[in-house]
Amino acid sequence: MNGAQHMLELRVLGDFQVMRDGQPLDLPPSRKTRALLAYLAVTGRRHQRERLCGIFWDIPDDPRGALRWSLSKIRQVLGDDESALATDRNAVALNLETDHARLAPLVKADLSSRSTEELEAALASIRGGFLADLSLERCFDYEAWRQAIASEVEIVELGILRELVERLADQPRRALPFAQRLRSLVPDDARLAAETEALEDKVRSAAAQATGRAPQPTSPTPPRPVTSSQDPGRAVQFCRALDGTRLAHASTGNGPAILRAAHWMSHLTFDWDSPIWRHWMRELSRQNRLVRYDERCNGLSQRHVVDISFETMLSDLECVVEATGLERFTLLGLSQSCAVSIAYAIRHPEKVSGMILYGGYVKGWRARGDAGEIATREAAATLMRESWGKPNPMFRQAFCSMFIPGATHEHFAWMDDLMLRTVSPDDAWRLQSSFSVIDVGDLLEKVSVPTLVLHARDDNVAPVESGRTMAAGIPGARFIELDSQNHILLEGEPAFEEFIDHVRAFIAETAGR
Repeated sequence: MNGAQHMLELRVLGDFQVMRDGQPLDLPPSRKTRALLAYLAVTGRRHQRERLCGIFWDIPDDPRGALRWSLSKIRQVLGDDESALATDRNAVALNLETDHARLAPLVKADLSSRSTEELEAALASIRGGFLADLSLERCFDYEAWRQAIASEVEIVELGILRELVERLADQPRRALPFAQRLRSLVPDDARLAAETEALEDKVRSAAAQATGRAPQPTSPTPPRPVTSSQDPGRAVQFCRALDGTRLAHASTGNGPAILRAAHWMSHLTFDWDSPIWRHWMRELSRQNRLVRYDERCNGLSQRHVVDISFETMLSDLECVVEATGLERFTLLGLSQSCAVSIAYAIRHPEKVSGMILYGGYVKGWRARGDAGEIATREAAATLMRESWGKPNPMFRQAFCSMFIPGATHEHFAWMDDLMLRTVSPDDAWRLQSSFSVIDVGDLLEKVSVPTLVLHARDDNVAPVESGRTMAAGIPGARFIELDSQNHILLEGEPAFEEFIDHVRAFIAETAGR
């Protein structure tokens, strides 16, 4: 509550509104001013004017003048409550209640420990997406922040709904609205569809008994055909890591299981639309059950997590295996997740029928000790914090060309979106720093499961020698060199077709072990 006379509240989950004593106030017509208002209120901290100018305005637009103008419009909305907006020559702070602030504590919380009433109240506050109607395409720092918070809200909403459906299973009438809402968010989850229909039957039966009438039979709804792009894009599940971090995972296809150990820049739903990754999931799901999960700080998993250590990444993989009920599977490591896969295969050989490692390395770029490579990577890391997710042609060209030298104009355009949607600039920088010190050299000889190592001959991210070293150190491992310069193999290139052929042959050979 702000001021002695009136209560001001900002609603950001659904229709964007400022409420005074429960009544909506007129907002400035300027979209950017409304976005600034939301940013100041939700972050709830003091911001330097210079930083706000950089987030919302371009230099030629007189950003300091534009900021002053927007702040004057915000003051008009807030009225006589001078305590709500605090400004001086250097900084700005907004003290305003928001519906997001009441939801935020649940982002990292163990939902099972929260009361049903608290969870129901939290759901009632979510009337739609976070600032869904306040996107600013050219304000890239703001947009990255908005999308990151929107993902958190989506994850919390799904988590609360699942918790309530499970908790209230013996109270069908009370559980049903939550199941129906959850099903509207994940319509292609077959198990949830069955649970919802069972609850509907129980509610109808109870109503029939109350009136003395026989329940009316209902024709079963035939399952809607699900394409490979529909199924994985919607059927996302969540589990918790040992430290409580929420991890998102999904499963597609049928057949011997493949578990793809998480790598950075992934997003369980968006990847199905992206020409950079969609062909990987489509082909790996064609003859197999493919289980994927978003690495912490990425995609639909929890963002801005403090612990991103190697041991924690390994523990996350263990938690996903347990949550998905996998008994035995082929473990697929890509890039930095090859090292995590190696550690897992040593710790749980009874689970792994075979291990496939592509584009990996034994030592990260800092651990390799090459002064020239370290200098180049550190320069790239500095650019990463400033230019990640922005349509900066220099950074995009350098970054995309390093990972996908064979990229088309379409790939370059999608890389911007991939960076923006999957991971924040700070988390991208932190993850790259963490990957740089990976060293599993002492573990290689302990691997006892059949292993296939593949590597692109002219890979600029992980030199092909890294793959050879990895294969040479793992007892009995086979090494395949692919004729490509792409760290992420592209659809249509012969190297990707060869990769898929080798994967299928290896799984056919080892899955029955």
